[in-house]
Amino acid sequence: MLKLGYHVSHEQFSPSSLLGLVEKAEEGGFQFALSSDHFYPWNEAQGQSGFAWSWLGAAMSRTSFPIGVVTCPYHRYNPAIIAQAAATLLDMFPDRFFMSVGSGQMLNEGIIDKIWPTKGERNKALEDAVMVMKKLWDGEEVYYSGHFNVVQAKLYTRPSKPPEILGAAITPITAKFVSSWADGLITINKPMKEMEEMVDAYISAGGKKDAMVLKLQVSYDPDREIAQKTAFEQWKTNIFGSDLLAQIRTPKQFEQAAEYVRPEDLHDHVHIGNNSDYFIEIIKSYQALGFERISIHNVNKMQEPFINFFSKEVLPYCD
Repeated sequence: MLKLGYHVSHEQFSPSSLLGLVEKAEEGGFQFALSSDHFYPWNEAQGQSGFAWSWLGAAMSRTSFPIGVVTCPYHRYNPAIIAQAAATLLDMFPDRFFMSVGSGQMLNEGIIDKIWPTKGERNKALEDAVMVMKKLWDGEEVYYSGHFNVVQAKLYTRPSKPPEILGAAITPITAKFVSSWADGLITINKPMKEMEEMVDAYISAGGKKDAMVLKLQVSYDPDREIAQKTAFEQWKTNIFGSDLLAQIRTPKQFEQAAEYVRPEDLHDHVHIGNNSDYFIEIIKSYQALGFERISIHNVNKMQEPFINFFSKEVLPYCD
């Protein structure tokens, strides 16, 4: 059964604003929320960057649907601390918290170190971090030395059931990689042929088709030209390939990289529209690929009109 969620963008909105928006999203019929976890925004125009883990407890106390977070559980964090944070949330809000984990980006993780590991090193560190967290949730005393250090760690407040862990991937190679250790896959929308390749790679490597989650990037406004313009203002720095996205350190550098991006370059990355039939068709096309959970991110700043419109004109017609 299809579930549609609301994407919580800490890069674009203050934590206090996001509390009101996530409440409004639940009231409007969205069935879950997915939070980003950034130290920096992608560009100066986005203008925010609250701490997701502080926000999660407040948001979950004011809502009743599941809320997840997209995070890198090592490098600027230690996985023992992320395991404790997740366990704490699950103690207060059983069965409502899930995690999407990825190998990180210099934009966020780079704040603590001048040296940025290779993608292969980051993938191995991610896999080891997930292993450490699972052992801690199981009540084990954990020692680990390698990509990070954990010394004689044991959690005393543990969840009755560990959180679902989705592996974040935006290439077929990474989709294959996460299939071996994650409970499911999370990815972002791309042109349909690339999406088919991603799904095929994940499933052929043993991934579960019923555990695939999509972050769907849209820009809605009653005036399509405004939807296009505001998407470009907010999201033109976010359309590069995974290798480049992971290697840029600051919002200013992202703006420099996007200097020659054109509005039409967003069309493969953001679905821009002003009518319900268009968005319903887009959602159903991704559902046909096997995505039964889709977190919808309206990349422009007009969040309340987006929530109101989707609640009345889109969500009721997607099943």
